[in-house]
Amino acid sequence: MSERLEDIAAAIVADGKGLLAADESSGTIKKRFDVIGVESTADSRRDYREMMFRAREAMTRYISGVILYDETIRQKATDGTPLVDIIKAAGAIPGIKVDAGAKPLAGFPGDTVTEGLDGLRERLADYYKLGARFAKWRAVIDIDTGKGVPSANSISSNAHALARYAALCQEAGIVPIVEPEVLMDGAHDIDTCYAISKATLINLYDELHAARVVLEGTILKPNMVLAGKKSGKVSSPEEVAEMTIKLFRETVPAAVPGIAFLSGGQEDEEATANLNAINAIGPHPWKLTFSYGRALQAAPQKAWSGKASNIAAGQAAFTHRAHMNHLAALGKWKASLEQAA
Repeated sequence: MSERLEDIAAAIVADGKGLLAADESSGTIKKRFDVIGVESTADSRRDYREMMFRAREAMTRYISGVILYDETIRQKATDGTPLVDIIKAAGAIPGIKVDAGAKPLAGFPGDTVTEGLDGLRERLADYYKLGARFAKWRAVIDIDTGKGVPSANSISSNAHALARYAALCQEAGIVPIVEPEVLMDGAHDIDTCYAISKATLINLYDELHAARVVLEGTILKPNMVLAGKKSGKVSSPEEVAEMTIKLFRETVPAAVPGIAFLSGGQEDEEATANLNAINAIGPHPWKLTFSYGRALQAAPQKAWSGKASNIAAGQAAFTHRAHMNHLAALGKWKASLEQAA
């Protein structure tokens, strides 16, 4: 495979393929395992992720790359094969989460800024040697209009950090995925989500330009535009598609090769239906695909439940969700295909 940033970015958003976000921190995956009654240990986390990486049909046909956690990129499978090599053997690209998490932004209650820039150049060099060819950095923008959240300083601070991260990645030969997530947890309506997302993306691309980041060698990982979970309103897939594409046409340069959506707490089928609706109103200047964590993994986690005897069932559940999102990335998904499974 070509080592050019533009070629790697293009491969990440190849037609009908998307990313598996398997980069949950140890704390987050413990919460997921608690739900299925599995103790979170280095071995159980390895076994679970190995199950997905060895799901041959899913990995070769529908998954372009896998976002890994620091622990996982260094782990070996039960037979001694590095997990990175299993991913590569399936034709997928290994990637790595590099941020150190969102921390409170001093002086701005309710706002956060993502940390992790210190020592990042050296860490990226290490991850490159371990096989990573793309990275991810997540900025978190919460919405609480009653408290003035997010502040302009929060948006600009996170955009600046994303740009510094992206420049360091490209220097290291690694494609940066820039993830400015406007959270869907609040009581806001869809118009507020649109307005905050627009301000965030305008700031982001101003900062990326100022940092001399080559946009053709980047991927955007944004939220979809939808009403907050506590608003009592559920945005239809058609409304989500219309508002999301309007947002991108106003803010995302055509030089960006692809946009890989986060699921952001959407239910499995909801994330698939919304992605499908977005692609159904194309064509668009960019490839539009998925970079899902929970929306790809909730079903296989439940089917697996920590038992070796359930590996085939877990892989089947993962393959089904990957297939559905593959179809949605092509604008060819139908709800009836879920029932047929």
